[in-house]
Amino acid sequence: MHLLLRWGGRLAAIAALTAPPLAAQRVTPATYAITNARIVPVAGPAIEKGTIVIRDGLIAAVGAAVTVPADARTIDGSGHTVYPGLIDGYSTLGLRAAAAPAGGGGFGGFGAPAPTRPAGAPNSNAPIGLQPEIRAIDQVIDNTDFATAHAAGFAAALTAPQGRIYEGQSALITLKTDDFGAVAVRPTVALQIGFQGLGGGTYPGSLMGVFAALRQSLLDAQHYRDQQAAYAKAPRTMARPAYDPSLDALQPVIAGTMPVIFRVSTQREIERALDLAKEFKLKAMIGGGSEAFRVADRLKTEGVPVLLSMSFPRRTAAPAADAEPEPLRLLRERVQAPKTPGELQKAGVRIALQAGGNYTDFLANLRRAVAGGLSADDAVRAATLTTAELFGVADRLGSIEVGKIANLTVVRGADLLAADARVTAVWVDGRPNTVAPPTAIAGARGPGARPGLEGAWQMQVELDGVERVVALALREEDGRLRGAITGDLGAADVSDVLVEANGDIAFVAVVTTTEGTEEAWFRGTLTRGVFAGRVEIVGHATGKFAGLRQNTGSTTDRTRERQEER
Repeated sequence: MHLLLRWGGRLAAIAALTAPPLAAQRVTPATYAITNARIVPVAGPAIEKGTIVIRDGLIAAVGAAVTVPADARTIDGSGHTVYPGLIDGYSTLGLRAAAAPAGGGGFGGFGAPAPTRPAGAPNSNAPIGLQPEIRAIDQVIDNTDFATAHAAGFAAALTAPQGRIYEGQSALITLKTDDFGAVAVRPTVALQIGFQGLGGGTYPGSLMGVFAALRQSLLDAQHYRDQQAAYAKAPRTMARPAYDPSLDALQPVIAGTMPVIFRVSTQREIERALDLAKEFKLKAMIGGGSEAFRVADRLKTEGVPVLLSMSFPRRTAAPAADAEPEPLRLLRERVQAPKTPGELQKAGVRIALQAGGNYTDFLANLRRAVAGGLSADDAVRAATLTTAELFGVADRLGSIEVGKIANLTVVRGADLLAADARVTAVWVDGRPNTVAPPTAIAGARGPGARPGLEGAWQMQVELDGVERVVALALREEDGRLRGAITGDLGAADVSDVLVEANGDIAFVAVVTTTEGTEEAWFRGTLTRGVFAGRVEIVGHATGKFAGLRQNTGSTTDRTRERQEER
């Protein structure tokens, strides 16, 4: 209330305020310091209370006795734990959507989205589905929204084109809203192979045909290699061999310099993948691997890691009273899935983790894996440093060390694996991304549970010790509140108003401060006609606000005000 008492005549002038456009150039700091946080570097012991300095997108310093640079924006990390940014070990993040082909299995091995058919390579002589030159980095969409992956703690991902047999070459990208060139960490990581036939009556259609096609193409690649080598050695003695982009793309594969990720799940599929890799001396990885525990000894002996899907099978709905019981196979899969990570780890198989397209359940399933036998340290490492090592980027990602890219996952609480832990921010390339809290009361946005904020509000916001005047206008559309703010924090839309589990009313808006254009969360309560609470912006101390409804003189407004006063 003390904020309201100081307004005086400033409220009368709020309608005349003008704000700089959101398109104004953003001034983004290059240096940050996260202080007083618990830090889990992964590459070393945890620091119970330390500081991380970030400069120009890289980690400049980390430790318990780090001095904060004078030019750094300081962020108080009290009550939070900072981990290396999680890396999704197999995904389609950032890729343009493509039509799903007929038939085929799930992505990642636990019934996740069906694979999609990539666009064909323009100069290939091979049919779509047998074109190893397809590259994921060429399919990345600029300025993709990664909010769902951020909420699960992911800051980077292996993204792979989805197809049938030769699915294409995967890329490792950071999960920031930018163009494909800025997000690429390693444009080419591995060749992805699946065992689905081409379908539509096109050869190969059966599993036997798939393996015949794979073996023939690898043999052709070896012959192509020998032809090119012979011509390079004595170009005047033979006709120039034709260039084949598909066979050329297989050269690093048969040379063992480019890994092959087999997207397989069952024991039979995994064994066939291992047989093919052994025959052609391929550097193999298993992607999905729901039944990898059945061949753990062979995986260990042959040094083949598993990019294990954490999209565990689950019952999607309560069965009807007269429904048939679930098959024993499905019951076993649900029981086994959380145990598989620990069993593979204990068998000596290197594992990295993938969300399997299911970001909503990733952290909960990771906790289930720990309860099922995977150690907490191994769980975190499998989602960070091990993944970076397998993809050849451990010099840049996977741990909190000086010189590495500042990809960080910030968790409220002392442990990512705690039941009440929540990811509050994900830093990507040294820039913070606020993670919105989940809305526990989904129905609170409907017409029968509106928070009573419709109309015009005159608000005073205190942020970083500076008071600012803001006008908030809200209207109901399709049972939801939307509107805009204008004033000293710029002009921005308010896309939605939520009621959180604790009863707080919250909305998010992009605001303009002296530091640039940033996302702000307003959370407060409506009490006796006063809407007041706090403002949270990553990189700023928590601010506060208080607002009064602007009386338009309508009967509806006067009735609402009398109801609020009661």
